[in-house]
Amino acid sequence: MSDLVQVRDRGHVRVIRMNRPGKKNAASLELAWGVIEAIREATKEDDVWVIGLTGTEDAFCAGLDLTPDEGQEEFIPLSGQDRYLDDLGWVSRFYFTLREECDKPIVGGINGVAVGAGLSLAMATDIRIMASSARLLAGYPRIGGSPDGGLSITLSQAIGYEQAMKFLLENRTVTGEEAKSLGMVSQVVPDDQFDEEFDKYLDLLTNLSPITARTTKRVLRTANRIEVEKQLHYELWNIGKSLGSLDGQEARRAFIEKRPPIFTGRTE
Repeated sequence: MSDLVQVRDRGHVRVIRMNRPGKKNAASLELAWGVIEAIREATKEDDVWVIGLTGTEDAFCAGLDLTPDEGQEEFIPLSGQDRYLDDLGWVSRFYFTLREECDKPIVGGINGVAVGAGLSLAMATDIRIMASSARLLAGYPRIGGSPDGGLSITLSQAIGYEQAMKFLLENRTVTGEEAKSLGMVSQVVPDDQFDEEFDKYLDLLTNLSPITARTTKRVLRTANRIEVEKQLHYELWNIGKSLGSLDGQEARRAFIEKRPPIFTGRTE
């Protein structure tokens, strides 16, 4: 297991903690695949009944690491052929692993900022508890992109179609109470009580039979199921189109140059 992902067991609870505070837990290949593999390992162990996923210091996950360290390819846990044939990548696997591969309840402890792919990861958890000063931001519009990581699924499920459209297109930043009122999280706690309340809720869920917890997630997952892989591929296709467009290139230039973008809608 990567040092960027810490795993701690307490009774029937496993807490997975992203531990890259110097970069606000930005998702390098090492961290992203480390989270995916940690969830997979917890899924396979019968003594783990409930999974908690959180970050360190003031960040849950600040999205894609734009300045990754060298040698990141070695952290992809796929064979050469599987890597060549892979059509999802780590970002789509955030959703696929947490919601589809894992049938145990996963509680997201949003201790700090969650942006872009970090927000997708947070929303892929089943239940979310948030520190009052934490911030949620999609971030995709400011770099000329559309959502990925299953966010088109989870956000629509959590807050409904219209509110999801507004949140994404307005590129809004929401903190605890607004996130709760929208339905993005179920509980907001003061910052100085976050760790205690997060652990308390995880322990609460272990009062249930693990069979009950798993079957409950299974039936709810099926009731809300769409063609998941098709949707994840469609997300990737659309973000590729938007990021590769002239407006997408302009959005990233403007972001780097700290100026308002000038969009034309032209394709050539």
